[in-house]
Amino acid sequence: MTTHGILTTRDGAIATVTLNRPDRLNALNREMWEELGGTMRRLSGNDALRCIVLRGAGGKAFAAGADIAEFATERANARQAKQYGELIHSAMQAVAQCRHPTVAMIEGACIGGGLEIAAMCDMRVCGTSSRFGVPVNKLGLTMAYGELAGLLALAGRAVTLEILLEGRVFDAAEAYRKRLVNRVVADELVETESYALAQRIADGAPLVARWHKQFIERLTVQANIAPEEWDVGFACFDTDDYRSGVKAFLDKTKPKFEGR
Repeated sequence: MTTHGILTTRDGAIATVTLNRPDRLNALNREMWEELGGTMRRLSGNDALRCIVLRGAGGKAFAAGADIAEFATERANARQAKQYGELIHSAMQAVAQCRHPTVAMIEGACIGGGLEIAAMCDMRVCGTSSRFGVPVNKLGLTMAYGELAGLLALAGRAVTLEILLEGRVFDAAEAYRKRLVNRVVADELVETESYALAQRIADGAPLVARWHKQFIERLTVQANIAPEEWDVGFACFDTDDYRSGVKAFLDKTKPKFEGR
């Protein structure tokens, strides 16, 4: 079934959810976030499934991040960004709270929002040429609480700060050392290994897999963030630096940040 930017297919007990915008390296726009959340919630309620593989279309990217071109209309200020951020958070939670085990099959770029989605999956397989990073500091914007939680839980404080403060894009070997992926295989084996992993999961007892996900979630410490603190995650969208950063990205120039 195809609905705009998300493609869903099924092979027995394994479903595949594809970020389906290959002409833009699967850059994530509003429609895709909406469809991803709805798709994952629908699949989570299907008891016949045992595993879900998430991937990007085209073989060149899992997802190359957010669609910066829509920022002027969708995230022009903090108020808009908060509404958009709630949509992203909802989609992230739909991935994270899916009852079935999830595998991120990563080919090529896994940047920004792409890495955020992959971090919400239970396991991640990538190819040797895959690239990772969250270069939002070059855009003058933050990764808000709803997006940050998965990466922090996966990589820990020191690595998450390194990724965000440097804004560097790095290779698959470094991603493995940073615990961002479970395994790195030759590029031509990413699909084979991802589905072999999904099949091993599907061959196990499905109730046990769902219980283990539930137990680990309950044992994970969740931060209790007050509403006013949550809103600070979108304050960057009212800054001159944000407007400068986005303009520089679209103009393919180096941004000049003034700290205001």
